[in-house]
Amino acid sequence: MKGKKKILFALGILVAAAVYYYVTLPAINIHSSDTWVMGLFLLLVLAVAYVVKKRLGRHEFKENKVVKCFGILILGIGAVYLIGSVLSSPIVNAKKYQGLMKVEEGNFTDDVEELSFDMIPLLDKETAEILGDRKMGSMVDMVSQFEADEIYSQINYNDNPVRVSPLKYASLIKWFTNRSEGIPAYIRINMATQSTEIVKLKEGMKYMTCEHFNRNIYRHLRFAHPTYIYGQLSFEIDDEGIPYWIAPVKKFNIGLFGGETVGKVVICNAVTGEMKTYQVDEAPEWIDRAYSADLLVELFDYYGTLKHGFFNSVLSQKDCLKTTDGYNYLALDDDVWMYTGVTSVNGDQSNVGFVLSNQRTMETKYYEVEGATESSAMSSAEGQVQNLKYIATFPLLLNISGEPTYFIALKDDAGLVKKYAMVNVQKYQIVAIGDSVSQCEENYLELLLSSGVKEAEKDTREVHTVTGEITKIAQAVLDGTSHYYLMVTGSDDIFDISVVDFIDVVRCEEGQKITMEYKEGEQANTVMSLTFDR
Repeated sequence: MKGKKKILFALGILVAAAVYYYVTLPAINIHSSDTWVMGLFLLLVLAVAYVVKKRLGRHEFKENKVVKCFGILILGIGAVYLIGSVLSSPIVNAKKYQGLMKVEEGNFTDDVEELSFDMIPLLDKETAEILGDRKMGSMVDMVSQFEADEIYSQINYNDNPVRVSPLKYASLIKWFTNRSEGIPAYIRINMATQSTEIVKLKEGMKYMTCEHFNRNIYRHLRFAHPTYIYGQLSFEIDDEGIPYWIAPVKKFNIGLFGGETVGKVVICNAVTGEMKTYQVDEAPEWIDRAYSADLLVELFDYYGTLKHGFFNSVLSQKDCLKTTDGYNYLALDDDVWMYTGVTSVNGDQSNVGFVLSNQRTMETKYYEVEGATESSAMSSAEGQVQNLKYIATFPLLLNISGEPTYFIALKDDAGLVKKYAMVNVQKYQIVAIGDSVSQCEENYLELLLSSGVKEAEKDTREVHTVTGEITKIAQAVLDGTSHYYLMVTGSDDIFDISVVDFIDVVRCEEGQKITMEYKEGEQANTVMSLTFDR
């Protein structure tokens, strides 16, 4: 009987350990805090079970050799964990932490090209969620069974900035009735055009965060790679629109628990569950996020604050820089770059620069541009429409006519974008508002000229002369101004004459001989002088 009890006891411990592992999914890795916590937990369970089984009294408890062994093991593991944590911390490894991220000095106008309007992401995540929910509401064949997930990853898809998010089961009962087919579609939102579509799949996605048991994506990844310590997962689609989970694998570069970066990337097909592992520098180019924005911000803060050691970062804080609160994303060269401002640790109300960091490669560039913080720019934009009580989104950094410019969407109480604002980074009193992006940019460029930030470009085109009889006359109104378009003998060009500049053009008739001085244009030549020949 005693032998059977021991076997049952051992089986009970194994079952408890298996259930704990199945539920919590710790990585079996000495760099994982979960592994150490699980080890301590199991030792405590065994120790308590032993004491209860032996019915040890207080005196017996103190003298029992097995209990002492348990105590030594628990204290030993706890001591190693604490010592490892201290030796892995920035307190004793400031130089190593400061060197985790390599930062280059960048030139803003060279590195950040002016984007066309169809490449500017106009939506933040909250607005994307609203559009996604509205689209789901119109899908009568799906809305009763599924709802939009809250993921909405920002990626580049076929050179367009988009947000993608899978659907999820509306409830546990809906999971039970639909799990055999899986999740049938995902949402794709073009952030420039705001077009929203439900992309239906030939075969449903079966490996999801909303799944249970072995098809839960976290459990699927853990069972495939028990030793991997995963970072934050992201949902992405490849160039063919096939859905994948991107799982970065943490790499610890300093001691047991310190200096976290990314060493590998596991991609998992959301439909089939098939997985492939890549070194982070060999990951496919369609992957847009191996490094989370939060990790990149943390690494730059180490770089900016630990230049002169840990204690300087706490006490005198000489030359210490930190990122501002919040970040946004910028699409450059088919990659997604995390953007955030950089300010002094002393809490100045202005930025000393900003940083762009590639979420796939961790390539990071710092731009020394003094100017307003993002919160100041948001307040300036809201101040221009305070009567409407619109709320500013976190800015997007753009290159507008060679000027670092905050681009801000202004939303109403329903969370929908109503207006746009552009705020000059260096002179944040220059604020332009528009109902469309093009109108906003036009107003902004006018403000740059009127404030003296930019000078009007000089017209260096050569002046030519032509003489001939008028063969054709046409009239049009551009921006409220009447224009005459003429053609003359001896030339196939079209000549544009503004009525405001040359009122006598209304006297022109076909067959009349004239002489014009003009500058060449793309579609029509601009007339500089007009004389009638008699």
